[in-house]
Amino acid sequence: MNTKMTMIYWKGKKYWLGKLLEHPEIMTQGETLEELEENIKDAYLLMAMDDVPEEYKMKEIAI
Repeated sequence: MNTKMTMIYWKGKKYWLGKLLEHPEIMTQGETLEELEENIKDAYLLMAMDDVPEEYKMKEIAI
């Protein structure tokens, strides 16, 4: 699945900070822009898979 979302980001005093426009409750940080992007992807996947049981099936669908 290749979902595209918009990351809003800015430079803080020490870290890059960012959140997803489509999910403003997801916010994270990184020492570099690359790390920020990876962290925000991880945060999204954790949020999206939060209530999925250990045993599950997968099926690719078009959205």
